[in-house]
Amino acid sequence: MAEVEWSRLKAPELRALAKDNAIVIVPLGSTEQHGPHLPTQVDCLLAGEIARRAAILASRTTPTLVTPTVWSGLAEHHMSLGATLSVDFPTFFALLRGICTSLVRHGFRNVLLLNGHGGNIAALTVAVNELAVELDAPIATTTYWLLAQPAFAKILETQATVRHACEAETSMVLALTPELVNMSLAAEAVGPTAPELRDIAGTQAAHRWQSFKSRTSHGAIGDPRAASAEKGERLLQAAAEAVSRLITNSEFWKLPA
Repeated sequence: MAEVEWSRLKAPELRALAKDNAIVIVPLGSTEQHGPHLPTQVDCLLAGEIARRAAILASRTTPTLVTPTVWSGLAEHHMSLGATLSVDFPTFFALLRGICTSLVRHGFRNVLLLNGHGGNIAALTVAVNELAVELDAPIATTTYWLLAQPAFAKILETQATVRHACEAETSMVLALTPELVNMSLAAEAVGPTAPELRDIAGTQAAHRWQSFKSRTSHGAIGDPRAASAEKGERLLQAAAEAVSRLITNSEFWKLPA
């Protein structure tokens, strides 16, 4: 099996992969509170693992790499609950620009920014639009649970997709690092505990910032009591397969700029 992790490869190997037009996955997470029962590394852990698995699958037919995970994102909405390391948009965009510029300068062209944090979604859409034009390269982004949502809906029992510190995220962390999950506190992490803006009639097409604390007193949205390691492994594999299918689809990278 070919090595796919950038940080484990040597410079000559990476130069050769650039010449082979390898696809590069850049996993993006966030370091933030995840309720009383999960560690703050959840988004980074899951984005990185899904990227790694996807790269292994894709590398069977297409040279593929995964960079180290970007561990901080836009998480201002979690700050009032503590345990969160957030950056603002200019900082986030500057980091993405630096990473993507480095990759393009080294000869890589096809770059996927694989997102694992809800707060990054809007910013990544803007960033990819800017960077694709600036670098004249097919820089792309996706969020793993949106890409794999049809498969996730068949696996999950209490929700259709990822929420926060929920059945889905708790299951995946149980599959990877069960020692970091305190399921005895799962009953205290069922939410939301307050009405959400989207529950107000006629507001579904509008957006306004809302802190997580105004939605949940404990920092979780969903029901982690339904989580299991078996579900988590299925979710991880479904996400990896969806990402692999995306990046090995040559038409995805050939679309006109």
